[in-house]
This record gives sequence, C-alpha cells and structure tokens, in this order.
Amino acid sequence: MPLDQVPMSILPLPLIMLDTDARIIQTNLLCQEALGKSNRQLTGRHLSELFSPSVEIDRLLGMLTPNSGGISDHQLCMHDGGMPVSMHLGKHEDGMTVVFIPEAHRSEVEQHTHRHEMAEAVARIALEMAHEVKNPLAALKGATQWLNEQELSPSAKEASTRMLADVERIRERIDAFLQVGPRASIQMQPANIHALILDVCQPLDGIRLTRVFDPSLPETLVDKGRLRQALENLWQNAVEAADTYIEWQTRLAPLVHLPNHHGQVMEVRIMNDGEPVPEELRDRLFEPYVTGKKRGSGLGLALVQRVMLEHGGRISMRSEKGRTTMILHLPIRRAGEGK
Repeated sequence: MPLDQVPMSILPLPLIMLDTDARIIQTNLLCQEALGKSNRQLTGRHLSELFSPSVEIDRLLGMLTPNSGGISDHQLCMHDGGMPVSMHLGKHEDGMTVVFIPEAHRSEVEQHTHRHEMAEAVARIALEMAHEVKNPLAALKGATQWLNEQELSPSAKEASTRMLADVERIRERIDAFLQVGPRASIQMQPANIHALILDVCQPLDGIRLTRVFDPSLPETLVDKGRLRQALENLWQNAVEAADTYIEWQTRLAPLVHLPNHHGQVMEVRIMNDGEPVPEELRDRLFEPYVTGKKRGSGLGLALVQRVMLEHGGRISMRSEKGRTTMILHLPIRRAGEGK
C-alpha cells in the first residue's frame, strides 16, 4: 500500500503529508512528538523550515518525481536541536509524503532488532539442547539411581550419591536454560495485568513498595503462566537491587507502536532505587548468562525478553544514578483477535 494511503494513526514512524509546494498538510502524533510541535503549529510550514540543510531539502524535492520510487537521505538534521535524521520522500498525485527517523529512535530500533535476533538464536540453541542433551541425561540419571540402590562399599556409595547430585544439578541448569527457548504452544486467555502484578509482589521489610496503576487498562490476551514468570523475574531483580524503594506503574502508551499490532499498547514499569546497571553490561543485559549480580543464573532477563517476544511485546531498560527502570510494552488484544 502506498504511504499516502496508509492511515496516519497506525504508521509506527513520524509521517508528514505535504502539498505540491512541499508545505505541510497533516502530521501524525509521532511526528508532532519528535518535532515538539502540534499539528496546527506545523500546518502550512515548508519542509525546509523544519529540516536542514535547506539546500539539501531543495535538492531532494527537485529530484522527486512520481516515477522515482521515492528518495532517501541520511545526512539531514532537525532545525530545532540539530538531531540527525534519516528521511524518505515519496511523490503522489496530490502532493508528497515524508517519513523520518530521528537518530535516537533509529538506534533504539536497531538495538531491539539486534536483541530479537540474539533471542531467536538462543531459542534455537535451547531447542537443540532439548533434543541432544535431555534424553542422554535422563538415561544417565536412571543408571546412576540404579547404581546408588545397589549394595556398595561406603566409598562407592558416597561416589554414586555425589554423581546423582551432580546429574540433578546439570538437569536443573538445562531446565533453566530451556526457559528462554520457544514454547510449543502459548495458551492465550484474558488476564488483568494488575492482578498478575499483585500476585507476584508482597510487602518487604525495609523496602517501600508503591503501585501506581491505571484503572482504565482493559484485560488483554496473554499466557498467564509465562507472563507471571516474567513478572516474577522482574520483581526478584528489583528486590535484589533496591535500597529502600520499588515502584510498579501501568498506563496506556498511545505513542508506542509494536510490529504487527495496530491496536492499543500498555506500558508496565518497575523501578528501584539501587545502584545503576554497569555501563558495560547495558547493551548485553538481556542476553543469557549476563548479570551484574554476584550470585544468580543470568537467565532472568533473557526469559523476560523471550516472554515479551512470544506476546508481540518488548522490554527495555533505563538506568541512572538513583533509579533503574525496566519497561514492558505489551499489545492489548481482546478475545477473538488472536495472537
């Protein structure tokens, strides 16, 4: 579908509609947010008044024809603030369409794409491990149990008992890793996000717990078991990191757009006042076995990311002195809409 025929409300990028003189007719909310101006303030302004260098804008407009298939440029920036942008222009019968991606947004999109690819690679490894390791390990455990039940000398009995404990520890490690693998089936059913949060967190001595919930949030289709598991991991991370304070927040996120979802999006945040996440770990925090804690498997946040991918959502993190926030964006789906 040509850009000029796409409903402006569902395009997950800043969009500008121009007349034949390259003056603004209409903008979507993401454009207004990126430029810091309302649609009324933007209407009538020439494209070169918003982006620079103006000579480059004029050059692009001069090259644009209905048969050009669109033109892209990655060397532009916003007039206000100077943020670099990538821009794509297309021409149609009644004017032009402009889509632009601020550098900050582009970096975030690239980061989520990289993490998605990493999560899928890990999922494939987990699936292979399930086939290649679990069956031989089960046979080894059975043989070790049989050996342990025989008449043995004290030293042999001690050795077989230790072997059985080691096999069980390996099994537990593998089962934990398989949690970040793909699920054979996701059982989607309506759930109240607030009920799930309340179910996983309890008041703690020395930690002030605050909940700021948006009561207007509707139920959404989720796999209750998997989403609860993700919320438990976020809660446990916050408990281990917090000094004195943890806060849950929920709200609608009208300016957030998720791939393959055109409906509403809910935002769930959990904040703590502990030490910030080390800078060198931030880009890798959602990979398996990456952790800033002295103890822990390093699989908790990888599991959260896996659950978000299963639900068509995403997780991100912000960390600065005095506050670390984990942010979930989850599509709101109602019965009959499917996954």
